[in-house]
Amino acid sequence: MVRHLAAVVMAAGLGTRMRSSTPKHMHTLLGRRVVDWVLAAVDGLAPEQVVVVVSPGTEDAYEGVEVAVQREPRGTGDAVAAARPALADGDTSVLVVSGDSPLLTADVLGELVAVHERDRADATVLSFEPERPLPYGRVVRGRDGSLEAIVEDRDATPEQRAIRELNSSIYVFRAAALWPALEAIDADNVQGELYLTDAVGGIVAAGGKGAVYLCEDELAPMGVNTRADLAFAAAVLRDRINEEHMLVGVTIVDPATAWIEADVELEPDVVVHPFSVLRGRTRVAEGAQIGPHVVADDAAIGARAVVGPFCYLRPGTVLEAGAKAGTFVEIKNSRIGERSKVPHLSYIGDADIGEDTNVAAANVTANFGHRPGPKKRTAIGRNVKTGVDNTFVAPVTVADDAWIAPGTVVTDDVPEGALAGFAPRQVNKEGYVHRDRND
Repeated sequence: MVRHLAAVVMAAGLGTRMRSSTPKHMHTLLGRRVVDWVLAAVDGLAPEQVVVVVSPGTEDAYEGVEVAVQREPRGTGDAVAAARPALADGDTSVLVVSGDSPLLTADVLGELVAVHERDRADATVLSFEPERPLPYGRVVRGRDGSLEAIVEDRDATPEQRAIRELNSSIYVFRAAALWPALEAIDADNVQGELYLTDAVGGIVAAGGKGAVYLCEDELAPMGVNTRADLAFAAAVLRDRINEEHMLVGVTIVDPATAWIEADVELEPDVVVHPFSVLRGRTRVAEGAQIGPHVVADDAAIGARAVVGPFCYLRPGTVLEAGAKAGTFVEIKNSRIGERSKVPHLSYIGDADIGEDTNVAAANVTANFGHRPGPKKRTAIGRNVKTGVDNTFVAPVTVADDAWIAPGTVVTDDVPEGALAGFAPRQVNKEGYVHRDRND
């Protein structure tokens, strides 16, 4: 019978090897913090409880989960013990996961829990065999293949260091075996810490059953400890995300240069060209073309819309179906109507543009003398034709079917069907270049 499942995510370490004032669990990868990737994998198992163990002062960084504080950095065993008061009593399996393992998946954790339940184990460790040596604890097995002990790298003998099977620091315990084992461990080791691995050894030494799940994916248990690890994990997650999109009908021309965050939604037949970055909750509808060299952040891109190259869509941008945001265009907090075009070299901010409008080159919407508070908006109607080098000073409205002359600064509303503008006409000063400037 499957026991109730609780999960403990260890996120109290500061990660000094990151050389950062930000704890390693809080660094971002593809739109999520490192620990958020771990929590997403844990949530895939639908545990009855999730407790995140944190260091003092970081309690407010988590929503939707219970938090326990490890008051002093006394090791992994002490971190898990800090979660005990928050966990329900009873015949519970306790999944313990390191919060710095963003490549974990729900499938891997599910297999671990399944092995633990199948073998009716008291302690089960997720192990892996990487191609390159890593300073991780070694998994020592008995003659029958069962778990005998876990020896930390710094405490291992030369013979133990030759073992290729490594500890991932991811476990499942029977709660009734875990808590007494934690109470029995001491800090008699090189680091002077309370090792969770010693609790595993104590359970086995007391006659409890130890099991091992050898994970075939050597990347899944990988921890992030340095900036180099962070970059490596980001590339792996990028490839996973891109593959998922491609398998459901998205064309990504060069997956190695397309960075698409986890919460981005792409519909079938979207094409993403090289060197494009899609962030936040960007939504791209069927048949849209993105890039190359596009950045879209919390933008909504309609069906068959065209974006790029070298276009920046900032938060609040909405491109309706068939709209175009072209080369060297920046749009922020604005709606571009169906089939309307902002082809090149323009900035559109805090604006609403109707259908079938063409915005000529070098157009800018501006808030003159803006004060704190919401910015004023520019409204440009349907079927409007603007001229080259127009500036629209909000609040201002250009009605349907209007035209704007080149070089115009629009400060007053433009009526429907009107032609507005005409900056001062050109003046030629004959002979000016060769004139004696001392006259």
